[in-house]
Amino acid sequence: MKTVFPPSGAGSRAPTGRPRKRSDSIWLWFAVPGMTIFCAFWLLPMARLVGVGASGPDGAMAYLAVLTNRHYFTSLVSTLVLSAAVTAATLAISVFVGLFLQRNRFPGQSLLLAMLTFPLAFPGVVVGFMVIMLAGRQGLVGAFTNWLFGDSLVFAYSLSGLFLGYLYFSIPRVILTVVAAAEKLDRSLEEAARSLGARPWQVLVHVVLPALLPALISSGAICFATSVGAFGTAFTLAANIDVLPMTIYNEFTGYANFATAASLSIVLGVITWLVLAAARSLTGNGAGAAA
Repeated sequence: MKTVFPPSGAGSRAPTGRPRKRSDSIWLWFAVPGMTIFCAFWLLPMARLVGVGASGPDGAMAYLAVLTNRHYFTSLVSTLVLSAAVTAATLAISVFVGLFLQRNRFPGQSLLLAMLTFPLAFPGVVVGFMVIMLAGRQGLVGAFTNWLFGDSLVFAYSLSGLFLGYLYFSIPRVILTVVAAAEKLDRSLEEAARSLGARPWQVLVHVVLPALLPALISSGAICFATSVGAFGTAFTLAANIDVLPMTIYNEFTGYANFATAASLSIVLGVITWLVLAAARSLTGNGAGAAA
C-alpha cells in the first residue's frame, strides 16, 4: 500500500508572523511619543543652543573662550574647585553619619533621619537665605563673634558661604545613598578582619570603604555635578562670588551676550556629562539624579 505523505508543514500551522508585527506595532506606539518628546525638549533646544554659541563674532572659537578669557577661566576654576571641595566634605561627613544611622538603633532615629533629609525639599534660594541668616551681616555667627571679639565675622557672601550652602544641600542626598548601601554590606567580613587583629580604622579603610566605593563614586558624581550647575544659592548670595552659573547669568541678562552665554552653558553641560559618564564607567551603573 502506497503511503502518501502530507505536504511539508501540513502537520503544523505555518507561522503567520502576526504576533511579531503586533509586537512591533506596540513598540512603535511607545517609540514615536518618546522620540517626539526627546527631539522637542532635548535635541532641538540643544542644537539651537550650540548654534547660538557659534553665532557670535568669534564663531566656533567661542567655545574656547572659557580657556582663553581670563575672567571665564577663573570662574571655571573656582566652580570646579568649589564643587570638588563640597564633594569631598560631603562624602566624608555622610560616610560616618550614614554608617552610624544604619548600625545603631535609638529612640528618635527615624525622626533624625527625616530631619537630615529635610533640606531636599528646599530650593536653592531658601538654602541661600538660611546661609545669610547664619553667616550674613545680621546672622547668628556675626552676632556671636561681635559679642565675643567686638567684631562681626561675615562670610555668607563669599565662596565660603556658597560652600556652606552647597554642603547643606548635598549631605542629605549622599546620606540616603550610604544608608542604603550599608544595609547590603556583609558584616561577616568585618568580623573576620577583627578576628585577624585589624583595628577599627583598618576595618573601615580596607573592608567597609571598598564595599561602599561604587555607591560613593555614584553619589559623589551627582554631588559634584549638582554643585557645578547650581544657581539658586549662588544667585541669593551673589556679592563677591564668581562661579560659572553666575557668569552665564550675567552675560545673558546684564550684557545680552547670548553667544557667550550659550557657549559657556554648553561647556558647563559637557563637564557635567563627563563627570557622570566617568562615574558610570567606574561603577558599571548609571549615576541617576537624586530626587
